[in-house]
Amino acid sequence: MLTSSLQLNDDHHVTNISVDDGLVDIEDTSSYQRDMYAMHVSEEPELYIGFGESASVQWAVAGLTCREAQQNTSRYACVSIHSTCLAVYSKDGYIGYRCKCMPGFKGNPYIRNGCKDIDDCKKQDICKGVCNNTIGTYYCTDCPGNTQYDTTTVQCTFTKKQNLLLGVGIGLSSGFGVLLLSSITIVLVRRWKRDIQKQLRRNHFRKNQGLLLEQLISSDENASDKTKIFTLEELEKATNNFDATRILGRGGHGMVYKGILSNQHVVAIKRSKNIDEGEISQFINEVAILSQINHRNIVKLFGCCLETEVPLLVYDFVPNGSLYEILHSNSSSGCFLLSWEDCLRIATEAAAALYYLHSAALVSVFHRDVKSSNILLDANYTAKVSDFGASRLVPIDQTHVVTNVQGTFGYLDPEYYHTGQLNEKSDVYSFGVVLVELLLRREPIFTTESGSKENLANYFLSEIKVRPIKEIVAAQICEEATEEEIKSVASLTEMCLRLRGEERPTMKEVEMTLQLLRTKRSNSCHASPENDEDMQPLQRTRADARC
Repeated sequence: MLTSSLQLNDDHHVTNISVDDGLVDIEDTSSYQRDMYAMHVSEEPELYIGFGESASVQWAVAGLTCREAQQNTSRYACVSIHSTCLAVYSKDGYIGYRCKCMPGFKGNPYIRNGCKDIDDCKKQDICKGVCNNTIGTYYCTDCPGNTQYDTTTVQCTFTKKQNLLLGVGIGLSSGFGVLLLSSITIVLVRRWKRDIQKQLRRNHFRKNQGLLLEQLISSDENASDKTKIFTLEELEKATNNFDATRILGRGGHGMVYKGILSNQHVVAIKRSKNIDEGEISQFINEVAILSQINHRNIVKLFGCCLETEVPLLVYDFVPNGSLYEILHSNSSSGCFLLSWEDCLRIATEAAAALYYLHSAALVSVFHRDVKSSNILLDANYTAKVSDFGASRLVPIDQTHVVTNVQGTFGYLDPEYYHTGQLNEKSDVYSFGVVLVELLLRREPIFTTESGSKENLANYFLSEIKVRPIKEIVAAQICEEATEEEIKSVASLTEMCLRLRGEERPTMKEVEMTLQLLRTKRSNSCHASPENDEDMQPLQRTRADARC
């Protein structure tokens, strides 16, 4: 039954439609009634409507018998399966046909699949036993053994004797059954969780292109000794399930944990925050290549774990923290751990590492996040460039790539920031900021005396235009370095920080300039033994000085 307010004409409108009965209830809004209406829709048979009693009318497809209508399948109105055709008569005689769902079905016979099966078993008290519904009908069967039909509950129930025996059985076995069920449940749940975890790890391994990395390893005779695919179980054991006490640091690209492998080798395990799913294949290629990079001033990448949503990277462990921590952790007290000699050496070693990445490795590697916190110091305070989370490999025949801008504010190359074009000179700019940190002993974004934040690179470039360099650099630098050394490093720094990348030196030129300064300083120290004796206490301070 459908409720409607369809306007039939100016004096009548439809209030109710019964598809099953073929009736339409019409409300007469005029002072008179008409006996009959004929409606016509474009290219359709006429719809005949005649009044019945109580302001109800019946409808039919006019002018056709059921047999005639069924012969023209394209215009036959009863299109639903399980529908039938009915002849419609009025006081004037036969007027046409209408459609109705067959017994056991209900719905709209005028649309395809409109007649739906009725679940007769839902009818109240339809069977004195078990009701079985079938398409269009149903059948009844007797209640199964030891049960009888209960007119109160309208279903088959156990007899009183059976209920008593059942209750006794349940009472005797309930304790043992609950215990057994609990034990089985615990075992099954644990096994289910373990199986789920294994399946999840396998899925992550496939999604993270583990098969591709295995192919790259097997196809490269050298890679098998350098690249290792760790299981998640190995790294969980190495980090005590990634315990918070094992956290070494938190960076822009993830968190780093200290791990001890089964062979007692100490490693740093990096859990990255995210990686673009579309870049997984590129990431795997980079892992295979970066793990083959072997340079004394680059943190060694041993391998990775692909059994997590975001792959884990496993690096060599570097014990003495970062250059950033040593330069700035005690800056408020005005005392520093590293001597000027150490600073020159560390800068030269870091420059050599970047030069190697840019031009001496298998493919060019742009680090893209050079900063003092990514220059680590080993047990001998040798510089190790780390954190290739933002790095990009570049084919030999390309000088730049276009990428989404990544990096750290304070170190970010302005040209790269505005154009998105990454090249080796982007790393040169960031390295220039590290040189300013060594000279001024200030953070890349520092707080001025007035309390405002200022960019260290911009501050340095503006100050050297109006003040002597010795008034800008840290007091320790003035005490330990010669004026020529300070001016040389300041001049090199200014060139690294030029806005136009083409005006900046290459990392090879930077490394050569710093190495030349170290050579001159070394020759000067050998020429003046007393100076050498004076430098020894400064060099020793790097291992045991505390402020």
